[in-house]
Amino acid sequence: MSDTLAVIAATWGVLMAASPALQIRRMLVTRSSSDLSLSYLLVLLVGFGIWLSYGLSIGNAAIVVPNSVALAVGLATIVVALRFRSTTQ
Repeated sequence: MSDTLAVIAATWGVLMAASPALQIRRMLVTRSSSDLSLSYLLVLLVGFGIWLSYGLSIGNAAIVVPNSVALAVGLATIVVALRFRSTTQ
């Protein structure tokens, strides 16, 4: 049962981790990132990094995979946001 729950949790974690892609899509459509809090994203990235480090230290893929995806998508979101901030401000 715990293996099944781990797979379910990791799968949902990956979906949650990919959800900032919706914000990226919005920024690309509006060509603006003015309504996005970079501080909020940075706090999340630190948390993803900590969880990723923890998952790696105990060798737990159910923690490593979603937090790796979250870290990558979060970084991409910040890159896109900064791109639009520098062109509009």
